[in-house]
Amino acid sequence: MKTLPTRRALSLALSLGAPTLLFAQGGAYTVQGQLSKKLPTGKAYILMPSPTGFQLDSAAVNKGRFTFKGNVTAPVKAQLLVAQPGHPFFLNRPSHYQPITIFLEPGTARVLSPDSLAHATIGGTALNVDQQRLKQLTQLTTARMDAVMAEWRAATPEKRKDKAFEDSIDKRNDEAEAANNVLLKQFIQSHPNSLVSLYALEDLGGFAPDAAVVGPIFEGLTPSVRQSARGQRYATKLDKIRKLAIGAVAPDFTQADATGKQVKLSDFRGKYVLVDFWASWCGPCRRENPNVVANYNKFRDKNFTVLGVSLDQPSGRDAWLKAIDTDGLAWTQVSDLKGWKNEAAQLYDIQAIPQNLLIGPDGRIVAKNIRGEELGQKLAAVLPTASAQ
Repeated sequence: MKTLPTRRALSLALSLGAPTLLFAQGGAYTVQGQLSKKLPTGKAYILMPSPTGFQLDSAAVNKGRFTFKGNVTAPVKAQLLVAQPGHPFFLNRPSHYQPITIFLEPGTARVLSPDSLAHATIGGTALNVDQQRLKQLTQLTTARMDAVMAEWRAATPEKRKDKAFEDSIDKRNDEAEAANNVLLKQFIQSHPNSLVSLYALEDLGGFAPDAAVVGPIFEGLTPSVRQSARGQRYATKLDKIRKLAIGAVAPDFTQADATGKQVKLSDFRGKYVLVDFWASWCGPCRRENPNVVANYNKFRDKNFTVLGVSLDQPSGRDAWLKAIDTDGLAWTQVSDLKGWKNEAAQLYDIQAIPQNLLIGPDGRIVAKNIRGEELGQKLAAVLPTASAQ
């Protein structure tokens, strides 16, 4: 089963994952909201990025109305949500409230809806007008992806183990995502001077973008967008991705195994090695582990092994070791126990797990993110050739 982050969750993660200052133009902003007057009193929240993570602002909702005021040194992409009485806002679960994207920029942004925030339109400022156009363009494909994810979440554990059900979910999600990506590309190419297009490009590429796909689209953006702070960060990301392309030499790294012994990736030179980024707390990783175990047992005598790299924290060392034992992971496991700041993960630009890379005997990258049946198929294709050498 593939990992199926919703488009909303992915966009939220990309939005709040790093400061999102854009052009140098700043000033005072106002956000005026008018939802249904029948809505009970509650609170509206804006989550905006900051150098240390993100910050939160709130405003009272009275008869559907709310107002935010503030200042920005440059436009900022943020998330707006509303929590009703009896449903307190949980900072660690913003996506639970179906937030909508809003740009904080000089001027007055207006949020209007006949009922709830979920059906709101945003206008009044240039970036919010563009964001609303993108939202309308991708409304149907986004709804398709959300429906597939809702079906998966509603399924019982037994149902999720049904291969026919899993295959159906994967197929429909892939089809909806492909259709959505066509629309994202269409929007980007018709709005090359909008910073909204840069965010749409990040959404199109996802956590593991293909430089061959997103690179030319990025170059089609205007210089002002590419040279913005976020544009420069994306250009740097593309450079890193290109250095990790299929056929490139995999960067070496050293980390301690479960016994404290220092292990290098280059120690496995001469073999096919699957570098598997995972963590004990990662549900999709743990669900994929039986597949990795099966392929390890099938191919380990054919010049193949696995190197697990855990993104657990120092406090998660015991959970990491327990997961290794529980899941029967017989191959070498390493970690610096720095969580998302794991040095190997940063070296390979890992922003979501599970992820993996298949590295050949010559140290070059053969394949990336092969899971499920695809993993076994790829190994079967390359390993007989290796064993014949």
